[in-house]
Amino acid sequence: MKLILTQDGTPTLFHPGYGEAYHPRQGALLQARRLYLEKTFTHLHPAPRVLEVGLGLLVNFRVTLESTLGRGVYLRYWAVEREPLPWEVLARVHLPLPRAEEVFAEILKGWPDASFVGPWGELRIFFGEVETLELPQDWATAVYLDPFSPRVNPGPWSLPVLKGLHRALRRGGRLATYSAQGVFRRALKEAGFALHRVPGVGKREWTVGIALKFPPG
Repeated sequence: MKLILTQDGTPTLFHPGYGEAYHPRQGALLQARRLYLEKTFTHLHPAPRVLEVGLGLLVNFRVTLESTLGRGVYLRYWAVEREPLPWEVLARVHLPLPRAEEVFAEILKGWPDASFVGPWGELRIFFGEVETLELPQDWATAVYLDPFSPRVNPGPWSLPVLKGLHRALRRGGRLATYSAQGVFRRALKEAGFALHRVPGVGKREWTVGIALKFPPG
């Protein structure tokens, strides 16, 4: 895979099969912080439980971990990944996050194990398609929805998956994603989320959904 430098100076990779990069050209670190960490209020939560769809290069995980390590907070992080990358590929993606990078280096030594635990918290990975997995209920304080786009990878954006993510969130929990696609947003609302449009980077618009209990219908 080709390594690409984004505009904030952090790297990402281009996936030839999907024809898309793992992160926007405006910045891998920028999106992870402003969208996933901050728009879900995970940077403020005293006991965050994050469920991510599309673990990818572990950028969102590392940004979240850097935040919790800086606050002295235990992180529980569960992620779904259909196509885990080899550790040699992941090792090429360095981030300016010194505390999280130390933990990341230890994780790579055991990769691709499905579970990692330490004084920093827990990372549990479910390898497979999110469409076929049984997700936890009322567990997550935040959902990071970060697979490849609905155009090339429609499964994770489908209504059944979104309903499962709604059930996985605690009441008032937040789902954040980079996609502003109309079909997806309508499905998100049908799944029981209150929708919020938030400004992204450049001309982009992001989506935040707040879990209402119980879903309509």
